[in-house]
Amino acid sequence: MAIDIKVPTVGESISEVTLLKWVKNTGEYVERDEVIAELESEKATFEVNAEKSGVLTTNAAEGDTLNIGDIIASIDDTAVKPESAPGAEQAPADKVPVEAKKPAPDPEKEKPVATSGNSTAAVKATPVASAIIADKGVNPKDVTPSGFSGKIVKEDVLAALANPGRKAFSGGELYSRNERPQKMTSLRKTISRRLVEAKNTTAMLTTFNEVNMKPIMDIRAKYKDKFKEIHGVGLGFMSFFAKACAIALAEWPSVNAYIDGDQILFHDYADISIAVSTPRGLTVPVIRNVESLSMAGVEKAVLDLAKKARDSKLTAEDLTGGTFTITNGGVFGSLISTPIINLPQSAILGMHNIVERPIAENGQVVIRPMMYIALSYDHRIVDGRESVSFLVRVKELLENPTLLLIQQDPIKTLLEL
Repeated sequence: MAIDIKVPTVGESISEVTLLKWVKNTGEYVERDEVIAELESEKATFEVNAEKSGVLTTNAAEGDTLNIGDIIASIDDTAVKPESAPGAEQAPADKVPVEAKKPAPDPEKEKPVATSGNSTAAVKATPVASAIIADKGVNPKDVTPSGFSGKIVKEDVLAALANPGRKAFSGGELYSRNERPQKMTSLRKTISRRLVEAKNTTAMLTTFNEVNMKPIMDIRAKYKDKFKEIHGVGLGFMSFFAKACAIALAEWPSVNAYIDGDQILFHDYADISIAVSTPRGLTVPVIRNVESLSMAGVEKAVLDLAKKARDSKLTAEDLTGGTFTITNGGVFGSLISTPIINLPQSAILGMHNIVERPIAENGQVVIRPMMYIALSYDHRIVDGRESVSFLVRVKELLENPTLLLIQQDPIKTLLEL
């Protein structure tokens, strides 16, 4: 008999999901508990597993929007598992498919094209095209290949030379007016709705400061190898920022609170959300009880959540809650920005790019690695004195990182010796 596979319940407030992709296709034999599809809700992605072993029949297409409880596939558990052909893994040489017998490519015919910077780019080109590129100093990245298997041919190089400084978007032609409609994913819809809601329902302001990152960078340079040897994880900037924010949140509790109806809900703990950019959009997984974690504990949590985000394995639990958010636009080169509050929270800290700049220090002009930091906050609950004082406290802790490691020997605290 056929077993129906339905869209599972993934949360109280979630009524529909999007089918991202089929891991297994119609007609394939699947084992029990094997992953057959990936679904995306407005909060996270999750997998659908086979409830029985058998032959799969799909009932929905990738990209479809489905309601909770919809039947997306069925499994015929009476089907016999196909046997692999005897000796298939050790086919005799004379039975090898023609494709497998093709001679290896001649390295002289597909030489990598050397660029003008004495480096070599892994770009295939015909001998004539390679000669023109070398003679004219053309950057192979500016040439759109049209040859077999992405090989650059003579006409491609001549076309690039005939149109210097002009290059169409990938897959298009010069003066193209092509437009591509694309359906918004559930995650992108949620991001859009929440950002607009945050702008429209909060009295959002942003205050700025700057941090001299040299003390932290000196500690990382001196102890990062020992830290990784002991804990098996790198010593990054996020642990310093998360711990500094946790201390400052305890001192300025309104920054760690949010409005709940006609009440203000204060949190006597720091569940810090870390904004993570993924190919499918922005996600904000939560590190629980940062105030109770060590530096290594924070780094391990960040590494675990980042890996889950990359692999689309974040669960609803990973994304639920959070009392404060940290976002790092500096990884993309941002110098300064005004981050938007992550509702229902009342504040968010923005990290930015580290840039060497001249500053005055003890009456002398010196060059230091500086970072602008920004705190966006809801003025309905956080006053100016509290927001500015919070950011100043974070700056003080980051510029004096031994304050984060309160003990007779701060380095023993850092390394947990």
